[in-house]
Amino acid sequence: MTGRFWEIFMNENSSDENTKGGAKLLAELFIAFVKIGFVTFGGGLAMLPILERELCQKRGWVTQDELIDYYAIGQATPGIIAVNVATFCGHKLRGVLGGVVATLAIVTPSIIVITVLAASINSIDQIPIVQKALTGINIAVAANLSCSFLKLFKKTVADFFSAILLAASFALIFFFKVNAAMIIFSAIFLGIMIYFLNNLVGKKSRGE
Repeated sequence: MTGRFWEIFMNENSSDENTKGGAKLLAELFIAFVKIGFVTFGGGLAMLPILERELCQKRGWVTQDELIDYYAIGQATPGIIAVNVATFCGHKLRGVLGGVVATLAIVTPSIIVITVLAASINSIDQIPIVQKALTGINIAVAANLSCSFLKLFKKTVADFFSAILLAASFALIFFFKVNAAMIIFSAIFLGIMIYFLNNLVGKKSRGE
């Protein structure tokens, strides 16, 4: 029974997969997400271009549509977006263990950097060269966020209704200061309602 549990824990989706190959994939998964964590500044959304390049284009582990879905779910669930996305990607590749490995990998660089800087940040943040570096990082983060916005826009705003929903959400958050969580859950509810409505209309048109 213990062996069967370990087999499921290693990979829920392919119990007959070669253990050696699975271990190699776990190692590649860990290295990839550690690398992403070390070179990314600005949080989860700023990571989208890097995640797309590393996971979709370079390795083919997930599709662009899957990555966008992971971001959407990560936004609607508790926790940090980047960690949630890493967990989803890891789980797709190697089940529960893959999710754990990817999660640990994405947070490892932050733990290391914060631990190193914690003792000295108050003494170095006033140094001119450090201030210049932070300014450069802020500019790079703004560019990454802009790139992420364009990619999300092209993938998600596919029709007139989507554009209206985007404009309404922006207006409610920016001008009326409505909590973003309320917008997200309202959009989820609206999406579910539209799905069932379309199904109902489809059944009626087919005479079911």
